[in-house]
Amino acid sequence: MNNNIQQQTTINIQEKANLIWAIADKLVGIYKPHEYGNVILPMCVIKRFEDTLAPTKQAVLDTNAKLDKDGIVVKKGFLETAAGQQFYNLSPFTFQSLLNDPENIKENFESYLNHFSENVIDIIHRMDFDRELQKMADNNVLYLVIKEFCTAKAYLGTDVLTSVDMGYIFEELVRKFSESYDEQAGAHFTARDIIYLMAELLVGNDEQKLEREGITASIYDMAMGTSQMLGCLTERFLKIDPEAEITSYGQELNNQTFAIAKADTLIKGGNADNMRQGDTLGDDKFSGYKFDYIISNPPFGIEWKTSKKAVEDEYTLGEAGRFAPGLPAIGDGQMLFLLNGIAKLKEDEGRMAIIQNGSSLFKGDAGSGESEIRGYLLENDWLEAIVQLPNDLFYNTGIATYIWIVTKNKSEERQGKVQLIDASQCYDKRRKSLGNKRVEISDRCRELITEAYKDFTDWSYQSEDGALKVESKVLDNDYFKYSKLTIERPLVDKETGEPVLKKGKVQPDPKKRDTEIVPWIEDIEEYMQKNVIPYTPDAWIDEKKTKVGYEIPFTREFYKYVAPRKSEDIFARLKELEKQEAELINKILG
Repeated sequence: MNNNIQQQTTINIQEKANLIWAIADKLVGIYKPHEYGNVILPMCVIKRFEDTLAPTKQAVLDTNAKLDKDGIVVKKGFLETAAGQQFYNLSPFTFQSLLNDPENIKENFESYLNHFSENVIDIIHRMDFDRELQKMADNNVLYLVIKEFCTAKAYLGTDVLTSVDMGYIFEELVRKFSESYDEQAGAHFTARDIIYLMAELLVGNDEQKLEREGITASIYDMAMGTSQMLGCLTERFLKIDPEAEITSYGQELNNQTFAIAKADTLIKGGNADNMRQGDTLGDDKFSGYKFDYIISNPPFGIEWKTSKKAVEDEYTLGEAGRFAPGLPAIGDGQMLFLLNGIAKLKEDEGRMAIIQNGSSLFKGDAGSGESEIRGYLLENDWLEAIVQLPNDLFYNTGIATYIWIVTKNKSEERQGKVQLIDASQCYDKRRKSLGNKRVEISDRCRELITEAYKDFTDWSYQSEDGALKVESKVLDNDYFKYSKLTIERPLVDKETGEPVLKKGKVQPDPKKRDTEIVPWIEDIEEYMQKNVIPYTPDAWIDEKKTKVGYEIPFTREFYKYVAPRKSEDIFARLKELEKQEAELINKILG
């Protein structure tokens, strides 16, 4: 992997995406800008199939004719062999020949589409293309659109465009579609520079072992978008072992991006049945599956109300379900995706890289669902590392984001510990922004972050020019655990001034009730004697109300105190500004 791959988006691939998007000029007045993608994306998928099948088109037609002549009804295997793909098209039409009969182009194009193999027809159906086909025909633009897709700019064959290239084009088109609708483009895909870092962290220190033993692995993305994360991780494994056997699985809610993922899988020769559509939280399509590696960027800050009943029902199953540790607040379901991933990691060997925002680190009081989920990870010693990424790295958000590395197979040196890596200052600025993405993780950034991860020690790292900075800290699991104590004080009788007793017990005063957060690594009695009793000698702990909590104070760990400017420096600067203002006014007034 190198910057040449990452930069394709801004060079020839982006240019091709822009040319394809320009076809939308034919749709002006008929479609609103945010609807262009409803035509352009399905047409790209169909044209990708057409151009990929072109070299074997005649062989497939000849094979089909021979099978008919011989009375053979079950044709699928023969036709796939003739096509050299797991899909085919039996129509005599091509995009080019459709233009020969403008009067009947709608009927002929429908016939062309209906002669694809069933797996492709399913993809086209999921993109709801029938409705768009009718709309284009009714408004006399179908011919013009097909004609545009016959030009060189719209050639999408695998002999010219690899799956990686096509992934970039789809991503760029989806981004344009999403931005024109003011939709969250990042809900559909994640920039490659981020994915490559996630892949590098998943490989970790195992590269030599994987190279020596060979790779046979199942990989899974629970919110796969257009499936590019799976593609990039596969690419990384093939770099280690060119003969690696990788089986990809993915689930996606959005029908359009799911269709793109399924199409991409078909064209790459993968098992398209492993790509499944549906709500991962409420309708798990991979129940009972276990995977070697999981890589995912699930939505965060999104309510899970639509999945509420199914999730709560599964929660009642306890350890038989995915959500036994607890449920987060209804307003943000990202930690439910985290639990889904944990449940699907192979025991003793599974590894996961998953994106979360900052709330997963600290949101939720002791005893809350969020706290219990963190505790579940820590108490089982599955949380290996958390990497803070730079802001402005994603297409659709500028907020702080983190890669969590979760593993069922910690190395001996990492057992009982969590590594925190602050890579928020490790980025190179992009020459041109893509949505909110103003920075990127270049090769040198990724190498510095990976070096910090592999060293597994408390240390600060810098690039040779000092522009990039990464800091690493290694902490015991118990460092993130605490007791929340309920501190009571006596209820005092206003006539007598004496504590109120009930059945011989001093009654607490609810108005004086307080709480104390005590780190797990501290002795509670010593803490009370040092921090509470000197100020409230009559205080005591209500043991029944004590709760255990977990939080990961990432920001606090890497906080650097910056002394404020001295007051005399501020006054001197103000005087200088006043002097400049006076000189400017004199100039203006003459």
